[in-house]
Amino acid sequence: MTDRVPVNLWCTLRQRAEAALVAVILWSLACLPRRWAILCSILLTKCLAYCLPRLRRIGAENLALAFPTLPQHERQRLLWGCITNLGRLLGEFSQFPKLHSGNISQLVEYEGFEHFAAAQAQGRGVIFFTGHLGAWELSAYAHALYGYPLNILVRPIDNPFVDRMIARWRTASGNRLFSKHRDLRSLVASLRRGETVGILADVHVQPQHGMFCPFFGRPACTSPLVARLARRTGAVVIPGYLVWDGQRRRHRLVFEPPVPLVRTADEGFDIRENTLRLMRCWEAIVRRYPDQWLWIHQRWKSQPPLVAGQEVFSEDARLWSLGNNRC
Repeated sequence: MTDRVPVNLWCTLRQRAEAALVAVILWSLACLPRRWAILCSILLTKCLAYCLPRLRRIGAENLALAFPTLPQHERQRLLWGCITNLGRLLGEFSQFPKLHSGNISQLVEYEGFEHFAAAQAQGRGVIFFTGHLGAWELSAYAHALYGYPLNILVRPIDNPFVDRMIARWRTASGNRLFSKHRDLRSLVASLRRGETVGILADVHVQPQHGMFCPFFGRPACTSPLVARLARRTGAVVIPGYLVWDGQRRRHRLVFEPPVPLVRTADEGFDIRENTLRLMRCWEAIVRRYPDQWLWIHQRWKSQPPLVAGQEVFSEDARLWSLGNNRC
C-alpha cells in the first residue's frame, strides 16, 4: 500500500509553488522599463478581473452601495479604474529595486509635507492614517527614500514564503514592519520615542475586533486601533496617502492637516468618537479619488444585527457629525 503524502507537505509544496510564481512575476516585471512594467501589470490585472467574475461582482455591489444615484456606466468606469490602479500598484512595486534617494523625486512629489514636519517636531510620535488608495505600497517606500523611514503595521501574508519575499521588498528603503498579531507593544514603544507609524485602517475587521462606523452611509466594521494608539500615546494622527496624477504623470504623496481628536476622562468614548472622525475623513478622501480605491474589498461584509431598524445607526450618525469637516 502506498503511503499517503502528509497534508502539511502538500501545503508546503503549494506555498512554495505560489511563492515561485510571485517571484517570477515580480522579477520579470522588474527587468522591464518602468513604463512597460506598468502596462504589462495593468494588462495582467484586467485579465485576472475578466477571469474572476466574483471580484467584479463585489466591486460592482460596493459601488452601488456607495454611489446609488450614479449611472451604471459611471460605476463601471470606477470599477475598471480600480482594477487599473491595482495594475499600476503592481508595476510600481516591481520597480522598487531601481528606486533610490537620487531618483525618487522624479516619480513621487510631496503635497502638504509641512503638516508632517510640524507634527514630527512635537516629538509625540506621528501616526499616518492611511488606506488602500493609489499605489499605497509606494507611499511608505518613497517617504523612506526621502529620508523619513517609518514603522508599518502589517497583517502577515498567509503564505510565509510570499510574506518573507514581500517583506524584503517593502523594507529595502529603510522601513520596518510590525506584525499586527505580535508587535503592538513595540509599536506603542516606537510612538513614545517620537517615531512615525503607518497604519492601513480602511479594511473590514471582524465585529469582535471592531466597531461599526458610517462609511458611505452604511455601517462598516472598523478597527479602533488608530484612535486607541493616539489616545494612549498622545501621537498626532495625520491622514496620508499617495495618488496618481495623470496630468503630471507622477504620484503625489499627500499629507492632510492633523485630525482633531477628542480627549476626555472617558477613554471608551474618546476611542469611539475619534474612530468615527477618522472614518469620516477617509470617506472624504476616497470621494475625491474614487477610481483609485480598493472597491473589490468586502468593506461592508459584516453588518450590525439591527441594521434594518436604522435606530441603531442614528446615534452613530449624530457622533459622526462632530468630526473633521474639512477632511
